[in-house]
Amino acid sequence: MSTNEPPAYPGEPTSSGAPASGEPTKPPQGGYPPPAAGGYPPPGGYPPPGGGYPPPGGYPPAPGGYGYGGYAGPPQANKKALWSMIVGIASLVVGLFCGLLIIGSIVAIVLGFISRGEIKRSNGAQTGSGQALTGIITGFVMIALFVLAVVLFATGVIEYDFNVE
Repeated sequence: MSTNEPPAYPGEPTSSGAPASGEPTKPPQGGYPPPAAGGYPPPGGYPPPGGGYPPPGGYPPAPGGYGYGGYAGPPQANKKALWSMIVGIASLVVGLFCGLLIIGSIVAIVLGFISRGEIKRSNGAQTGSGQALTGIITGFVMIALFVLAVVLFATGVIEYDFNVE
């Protein structure tokens, strides 16, 4: 044994390959035991579908489909916003060409404010804020034109004979 070598323990070979303290080396121990006489047992089957662990407490089960929720798809247009715009523009056009009809503009304003509130509360799931705003604006424009016409008729600035012969 040289002076640079650490001391060897019994049964452990030294750097020269000779066993320490003159004992013969043993084959390595450990590993897997040999298979049984009949070979390996057949593998276990899979559990039946629907089995497994229940969801952890406090969480509801995943919504239907494939179990992966979270993707709601593209945002959908708010139908009330669309109708607010349609009724607002129609009441403006019909009111200017066929007489001043105020009911359509009131419907457009109400639908516009309701739909804008729904769109804000949907957190991006609904679109159509511009359509709702268009309905609100055209409704107020029609009401302003109606008030202006009433004032002009009442003061006598505009005279119109409502008798149709």
